[in-house]
Amino acid sequence: MFEHIDFNYLLATYGYLAIFIGCLLEGETILILGGMAAHQHVLKLLPVIGYASLAGMLGDQLLFWLGRYFGARLLSRLHRQQAAIDRVTQLIGKYPTVSIFSVRFLYGMRLIGPMVIGASKVSPLKFLCINALGAAVWATLFASGGYWAGEFLEGVLGDLKPYRLPIALGVVALMVAVAVARHYRAKTKAVKSL
Repeated sequence: MFEHIDFNYLLATYGYLAIFIGCLLEGETILILGGMAAHQHVLKLLPVIGYASLAGMLGDQLLFWLGRYFGARLLSRLHRQQAAIDRVTQLIGKYPTVSIFSVRFLYGMRLIGPMVIGASKVSPLKFLCINALGAAVWATLFASGGYWAGEFLEGVLGDLKPYRLPIALGVVALMVAVAVARHYRAKTKAVKSL
């Protein structure tokens, strides 16, 4: 079925667009794959980092403004995320600058965090500047991680060209498995605390 798909063509043609769209909200998986594609010279590393940084920053800016204008109403409806909301609220109270920078790196806080920060009275300009820096560091770390994963896999498997699709599917499957395991663990922890 997949032998008729020119995976290299798809990556070269739509890779940057996929990275941009994937990084608007989450994006670690697509960013790792983008770094691996850069290692294989299908994409270039600096544009991968640039598009991911821009998308990550824009996604968080949108969530910040949603929190700024609709935070009270939105956050009060997110009962299942109350623990994350409380953690971000405490972090903002104690360490606002560190909170803005690090919220994208904390599992379960990526979507809630910018909304909570927006609902607080953090300056929009401060959020914009720190968010841009955090997005650039985030994109650089994950894209570089993907690049070096490509280097490692090439050392183990040799030429990765015939393995690109299975590697991409494997990375996606691994990230989905990790997300499901974390979700299950959080759900189990929530049930035990009742």
